[in-house]
Amino acid sequence: MISKEKCILIFSFIIQSLLMQVRAAEGDVYNFSWLDPDKEVFVLQNRKYRKVDRLHLNLGFGKTTSGAFVDSMTIQGRAGYFFHENWGAEFVFAKNDGEENGTASSIRGNGVSAGTVPFRRIIDNYYGGMLMWSPFYSKINTFNKIIYVDWLLGLGFAKLTETNNLREFKTTNSIASTETLDHTALMWDAGMKVYLSQHFEVRLDLTVLHFKAPKATRTAAEGESVWNSNWDLALSLGYTF
Repeated sequence: MISKEKCILIFSFIIQSLLMQVRAAEGDVYNFSWLDPDKEVFVLQNRKYRKVDRLHLNLGFGKTTSGAFVDSMTIQGRAGYFFHENWGAEFVFAKNDGEENGTASSIRGNGVSAGTVPFRRIIDNYYGGMLMWSPFYSKINTFNKIIYVDWLLGLGFAKLTETNNLREFKTTNSIASTETLDHTALMWDAGMKVYLSQHFEVRLDLTVLHFKAPKATRTAAEGESVWNSNWDLALSLGYTF
């Protein structure tokens, strides 16, 4: 399972690389003065694919990378519109399918840990909207083919539904009991869009939700809550109109 820490390191490295390499405006020109003075080279930072005034749709599949006792997959649908080349809005809907994993089963066990109940939350679905910011782009030259990439950051809010076993966790008779709760969540996204053509693209997104939910301890006071996080990493195919 990919940990949250590894995901953060990967995307931090990507963003830092972008900030180091892409600092010029679109109309700027580079002069490679370190070359032979007789071989002056200029590079124009132009965009081949535009986002402004264009609607995009994405459908993808991925994995939840958070939750020590849960294995979960996610199916995501996205619809967005860019009203400026660097700014847009996006709606996200995700249906997650999770279940207790081997770690949870081993804790329940039949030996000295028999009767022990691992606490877990399973995110069932979520939907919400984000403001998208995409000022960074890059071009990768490989096998004499240029690949165009846009980098996206999003911030917004979502509604999520989760199922937990807090009642089972707090009892001593280990009777299976779950409850379903709805929460309002802060949602952010870090994405990479690779253009296949004028209309099609492949996109990798890390979508994170932060929400408050009842505290999972047997001594917690009634109504006491703590912050929780859900991290989904998904790959999608998109179409831009």
